[in-house]
Amino acid sequence: MALAAVAAAFTLVACEPGNGMSTAAVAITTDQKGTSELEKRGVDVQWLTCTATYGEKDGRTVTSPSVNSVASVNCTGETGDGQDIGIKGKVTQEVNGTCVRGDLTATVGGKEVFRLNVLGNCRAGTQPAGNRTTPPGGPGATVTVTETVTRFPDPTCSCFQGK
Repeated sequence: MALAAVAAAFTLVACEPGNGMSTAAVAITTDQKGTSELEKRGVDVQWLTCTATYGEKDGRTVTSPSVNSVASVNCTGETGDGQDIGIKGKVTQEVNGTCVRGDLTATVGGKEVFRLNVLGNCRAGTQPAGNRTTPPGGPGATVTVTETVTRFPDPTCSCFQGK
């Protein structure tokens, strides 16, 4: 029975619009990266669960996959001291479980904690361009050039090498 449920879930994901962006991936990534972002901001996340759906593209119902597909995401949860947590918004891209892009707003106890266009690190797992491993304001990389020069004795000099 469990195997049938998993197969059904994969079938539904395979038929979803979104140009390869599944609602399951959007929900899971938003859940994980949203929890992480809230905790960075000092929120004690007891639990958080997210769902994502398709249904609109520029105000119209989505009927076929498109680069412009938008997933609506809705997360609910609770802090350690019982306050309600919510993350809501639109997701236009999900990158391999590392980030979601779109317009996402998080609230805790009815107060806005963040509003972000990117949740997570979209460059995770890729080589940084240039020297991006140095924190802003920190020392940058230095380039050292070693030059080897071979010198021959000056034929007009009658001195011995080393003297």
